[in-house]
Amino acid sequence: MRKTTRRSVLKYSAATAAMAAAGPLAGGRAWAQAASSPIRIGVLYDLTGPFTGAGSVPGSIGTQIAIDLVNEHGGVLGKHKIEPVKGDAQSKVEVALNEAERLISEQHVDTILGIYASPEAVPLAEKMEQAKKILWITIAVATKVLKGKNLTYTFRPGVSADAYGGAAIAFLKEHSQAQLKLDPTKLKCAIIHEDGPYGSDTGAADEVHAKADGIPIILNEAYSATTSDLSSLVTKLKRANADVILHTGYNPDITLFLRQAREAGLKFKMLIGHGAGYGQRDKLKQAFGSDLDYFLNVDPVSAQNLKPGSLKPELEQLVKVMVERYKKVTGNEAVPPHVSMGFNQTWIFLQNVLPVAITKYGGTNPDAIRKAALDVDIPEGGTIQGYGVKFAPPGNEFAGQNLRVSACVTQAYGDVEAIVWPDKIKTADDVMPLPKSNPYAA
Repeated sequence: MRKTTRRSVLKYSAATAAMAAAGPLAGGRAWAQAASSPIRIGVLYDLTGPFTGAGSVPGSIGTQIAIDLVNEHGGVLGKHKIEPVKGDAQSKVEVALNEAERLISEQHVDTILGIYASPEAVPLAEKMEQAKKILWITIAVATKVLKGKNLTYTFRPGVSADAYGGAAIAFLKEHSQAQLKLDPTKLKCAIIHEDGPYGSDTGAADEVHAKADGIPIILNEAYSATTSDLSSLVTKLKRANADVILHTGYNPDITLFLRQAREAGLKFKMLIGHGAGYGQRDKLKQAFGSDLDYFLNVDPVSAQNLKPGSLKPELEQLVKVMVERYKKVTGNEAVPPHVSMGFNQTWIFLQNVLPVAITKYGGTNPDAIRKAALDVDIPEGGTIQGYGVKFAPPGNEFAGQNLRVSACVTQAYGDVEAIVWPDKIKTADDVMPLPKSNPYAA
């Protein structure tokens, strides 16, 4: 497996120039050669620092693949190629804000696309609102980015943290009796999470949905993602004797928790992760190997894991090209969900927003893009991740959030990664509790 570095990401466009064109896109229409000035877009991800091991780099590559595909076929409307102006947030909030300022003030971009980390997205959305510039979020999920803010220039076509909690609890409610032989009202659940916006909002969503469905929460504990010791948390979990642990964290803190849990002999029937570090299973497997087998994870759909025939042929072709290009540029066989997230949200912006902004609203200025985004009306099944797109309008509590988005529950073992919930898209039945061969199995 070749390590994906910041240099490989920044050189991705040049690397893909030698690749074969993807074939007909966007329903098979012909694309003319670009004949007008390029559209400059700021692209901001964490290309260095701890967040790179939790999905930011794969997300950035997904974004670049979408840009390359559009450019290879003439650009937006066959006239305007996309010129990405890249920044590296370095997994630091202050750097993300400084990079955004540089992109706006020095590079004169009207749109910043990307953003992996929720701690960066929350203040960045407020900054972009003040500057009246577009923030198009591809990955960051914290509910507080948008909830109650009535923002008019920030849009998130992907999931919010509430969807993570809703999916995890709905899965347990539907499967606890059959698989764990426990009525959901008797199921002992523990919530643990890093204490930033991402973990806190997801943990809160777990708790809200659990209470609504009568599932007991016997422990709800936050910790710093930069901590060097989680032994006291492991001790509390051992005393609580939870059946299921709901965990939200990034790669370093997940690695620390699982290592100390194994050393202390912590046992449970199931662990459900919530994206981020758990979505980067190949990174965790470097440390834990088969110990991770049968853990569950909540995330948006990895498009390549949908059943064949679930999507329209042109969307399935897009997925095929996305996967092939990601594997070629990284040398990795595993394709984490962040690739689909980076690609899909970027594709929506380039295919469904910019053309309308130009033809209906007169350009690519922030107000034209804002109006075009609010016009987007994609039905369920209309994107590579299976969901539709309709943004909540100004005045709505979740203004700027895609109201048609959804998450799924996956289970991985060996080289298999299956969708096990919801039933309408599942590719395999879930295995619960953990097999006795698993070192964490109760």
